[in-house]
Amino acid sequence: MIDQATIDRILDAAQIVDVVSEFVTLRRRGVNYIGLCPFHNEKTPSFSVSPSKGLCKCFSCGKGGNVVHFIMEHEQLTYYEALKWLARKYNIEIKERELTDEEKQAHSLRESLFVVNQYAAEYFQDILYNNIDGQRIGMTYLRGRGFRDDIIKKFQLGYSTDSHDALAKATIQKGYKADYLVKTGLCYRKDDGSLRDRFWGRVIFPVHTLSGKVVAFGGRVLNAATKNVQMKYVNSPESEIYHKSRELYGIYFAKQAIVRQDRCFLVEGYTDVISMHQSGIENVVASSGTALTAEQIRMIHRFTNNITVLYDGDGAGIKASIRGIDMLLEEGMNVKVCLLPDGDDPDSFARKHNATDYQAYINGHEVDFIRFKTDLLMEEAGKDPIKRASLISSIVKSISVIPDAIVRSVYIRECSQMLQMEEKILVEATAKLIEQARETRFKEEQRRQQRESRQQTTAYHTESTTGNNTYIPVPSPAEPPAENLVPVPPTSEFLPEEYGSQPVLPENIPPFTPEDAAASLPAADITPAEAPESSPAYTSYIPLEGNEKKVFYAKEEELVRMLIRYGEKIMCYLEDENGEERPLTVTEYIASELKEDELQFHDPLHRLILKEAEAHLHDNGFTTERYFIAHPDPAISKLAADLASERYQLSKYHSKNQKIITDEERLYELVPRLLLDFKLAIVEEEMKHTLQALSNPAIANDPEQCLAIMQRYKELQQTQSLMAQNAGDRVVLKA
Repeated sequence: MIDQATIDRILDAAQIVDVVSEFVTLRRRGVNYIGLCPFHNEKTPSFSVSPSKGLCKCFSCGKGGNVVHFIMEHEQLTYYEALKWLARKYNIEIKERELTDEEKQAHSLRESLFVVNQYAAEYFQDILYNNIDGQRIGMTYLRGRGFRDDIIKKFQLGYSTDSHDALAKATIQKGYKADYLVKTGLCYRKDDGSLRDRFWGRVIFPVHTLSGKVVAFGGRVLNAATKNVQMKYVNSPESEIYHKSRELYGIYFAKQAIVRQDRCFLVEGYTDVISMHQSGIENVVASSGTALTAEQIRMIHRFTNNITVLYDGDGAGIKASIRGIDMLLEEGMNVKVCLLPDGDDPDSFARKHNATDYQAYINGHEVDFIRFKTDLLMEEAGKDPIKRASLISSIVKSISVIPDAIVRSVYIRECSQMLQMEEKILVEATAKLIEQARETRFKEEQRRQQRESRQQTTAYHTESTTGNNTYIPVPSPAEPPAENLVPVPPTSEFLPEEYGSQPVLPENIPPFTPEDAAASLPAADITPAEAPESSPAYTSYIPLEGNEKKVFYAKEEELVRMLIRYGEKIMCYLEDENGEERPLTVTEYIASELKEDELQFHDPLHRLILKEAEAHLHDNGFTTERYFIAHPDPAISKLAADLASERYQLSKYHSKNQKIITDEERLYELVPRLLLDFKLAIVEEEMKHTLQALSNPAIANDPEQCLAIMQRYKELQQTQSLMAQNAGDRVVLKA
């Protein structure tokens, strides 16, 4: 871990305009800079950089943050990798604290495997360049394929001699453990216990992660160097650090080009990727001969919504891969297919053409996947009615997985014309498949909830046998359908969300009785949601996830925004018992008001921010914005940077004589209003979910717990009533 002092030095040295300018052309606009967003394709600049705040923000796609977050997003690095990237740029020595024994054990194996892989990659490259067999066999093969030396070096290609244990001996001689060689898959043990190299006599293709670490290898057999070897390619097996379903060959070298071009080319093999890079097309990745997986698709989707699949000219394997491409449609991607000329694959075609010609061919011959599939299967079906029916079913199935209703409608209309069928029939068939898929997902979700319910009941009874009848902290499931909710008495309704608007306060609510609980409908498994150990203690029946659109969550986020921006600012003055005025900061006011009503923020990150703001409020020179944007926890620093970003700027045409009143000058008005809105909203939500908790079988069968929850509901009612009565006069503020 990097200590906080070093992080502060890095953030002080790293000027955001300087860093962003390496990747984006910026021009000054007022006190800020603007440019074209590097994270999505745009023609009108919407990417703003604020040197005074040290923040950047795209007001179109929403991406941004401080200088560390920019490097994380642009280079696809972790928080600490981004800090190290900046430290190297500004020649800052990294000082990392000693890890605890637990942390060492957690990181030791993975880091050791990466270190061994990196050594192996360097070993294979050394053999290729400096060994006689590497030059005579490996380099001759690569140059014979048309690969330039700079491309060979870029992709870190290597060679392994035909000695069966050369790597094993060299690695162990360097002090690496034999177990690590086996766990990475570089070697395997024979029956007699000796080590044997997996990739002997092969050209080596290292596989890199998004951040550039060597995670696996592929080895291509060379007939001139080996005999009696049946497999053309040998790949690393699954390991602690390598899961082939999650990796794409070439993604490390292609990610920036994919973002710039807003398109990704998908090919099959290692040499396809390398040849296309050499021809000038860098936004290309390979599935390495395996069927596409959801993880690989999501990785591509992080960079672009558009993908073009390149197929060999002979069409071999096209039909087998169609099933995998349906997954691309299901992820909402815009999929096109390009069939290369007969006898060519992406590798050979790239060697014959430069980037301009290659790109022109693709643009002229690519078609959307639905049209491609229709043409392909129509040719095969001919006039056979049974095959045509099967073809139509297959095409309708592909259309049905597309999540966008408008895109589905367009494809249905086109297919109706191509297949000479009534559009109505295709619409009905598509709707039927969508409904079947929805029912399947619903049943799977039901089975999952039933399994969780049985586990919760078992956990409850196990806990009860120890004599401890406390609630069992388990993750809360998603909110049940509206028709299954327990009726909740009406509470407050709000006028349009403007800070100055007055809320309509709730009317008196009749007391809750056991009969009300008995009348509740059969329910879902709802148990108290408990936050991680690192956050302040908090128990709630509101689900931890899926609250972003709720009223209380929006109000809570606005409060945290005020806390980040103005936490150390004085918002008002209070008179103490001696009649002396005492300043009250935004942080102190929010914390004291929440404690007075026994409420807390629902989001664990929000609670941590408030807790740390209280703890450091009186530190010398403490400012909440600076502290949290530079926070060592990347989740907190990213949230703080987002909340601190300004969306709008003042118009340059405002009257010179008109005084602009800022939020900071209105803290005495804004913060209490936001706090009141939040309290009323979260109490309302808490009351609803507390009632739902009574339907949990483990709770409903326990009279003590049932009564405790009813008591909790009554307390919430009283809190809500008091807030309604005391709204506006609890604290006498003096600006």
